[in-house]
Amino acid sequence: MNQSKQRFFIALVPPPDIEHQITEIQRYFATSYNSRGALNSPPHITLQPPFHWLAEDVPKLEESLKEFSANRLSIPVTLFGFAAFAPRVIYIDVVKSPELLEIHKDLMSYLETHWGIVDLVSQSRPFVPHMTVAFRDLTKENFQTAWLEFAGRSLHFEFTAPALTLLLHDGSRWNISNQFPLSA
Repeated sequence: MNQSKQRFFIALVPPPDIEHQITEIQRYFATSYNSRGALNSPPHITLQPPFHWLAEDVPKLEESLKEFSANRLSIPVTLFGFAAFAPRVIYIDVVKSPELLEIHKDLMSYLETHWGIVDLVSQSRPFVPHMTVAFRDLTKENFQTAWLEFAGRSLHFEFTAPALTLLLHDGSRWNISNQFPLSA
């Protein structure tokens, strides 16, 4: 019996008005610096990096995420300026609030304990919340030029993330599969 696995990740997604403005920045990187990778998903802050999951078990995962989210407070998020993981990634910096650090730690621990979902890379380094605007297909040369342009650029958004978002890869891009309200 062929059990098909799908790729998912879990994130916080900004409200539509902020999402739209960040998508515009991503489009600017696509046209000005030939970096389109960030447009393959809605703007987001990754909490649980991509993992594989059996298609038939998605309802169990969703029910579990619903339970996890139900007794959590919504998360205040502050986006402030730009930062980089040289020499390939430019991102909108996300302020490391206690609430954000806590939900990240709790979610990773919950998924490992309940479902055996573990991301060894993210376990081995500190959590740096960010919203990617250019990566992977950004050449080192274009990174240098783009970073000169964006390093000192100001940007400031604040929002409250009302839900955890489960994103599913359809073979070419990431799409919102479901959202789980943070409702406490």
